[in-house]
Amino acid sequence: MNKALALVASSFLILLLASPTVFATDYTVGDASGWTLEVNYTKWATGKEFKVGDTLTFKYSPSFHQLDEVCESDFNSCNSSKPIQNYKDGNTKIALSKAGRFFFFCPIGNHCSRAMKLAVTVCV
Repeated sequence: MNKALALVASSFLILLLASPTVFATDYTVGDASGWTLEVNYTKWATGKEFKVGDTLTFKYSPSFHQLDEVCESDFNSCNSSKPIQNYKDGNTKIALSKAGRFFFFCPIGNHCSRAMKLAVTVCV
């Protein structure tokens, strides 16, 4: 009986060690300041390692801000005429479901040109 228990425990330990452990992180963009003007989002993202499975949470007042996901060229020029997606709910959660570069900005007025924009690189 003890041998069988030891065998089961050993097998379980081997399976546990062989399985990759996944820890997803929910990042609140801008931390306590949220998604607003006067935050340096490039600095905020520096040093963070965004991975597939993580989430970006954008918290903002929908009366003053929105969120556009855009392509890189539209990000660079602050062109909001053809967003990939537009969000207006004030508590937007973006699931990072694949690797690559992702680009976001606020399309209201001159907010993007005032640096209310974020680019992230997501790794596997």
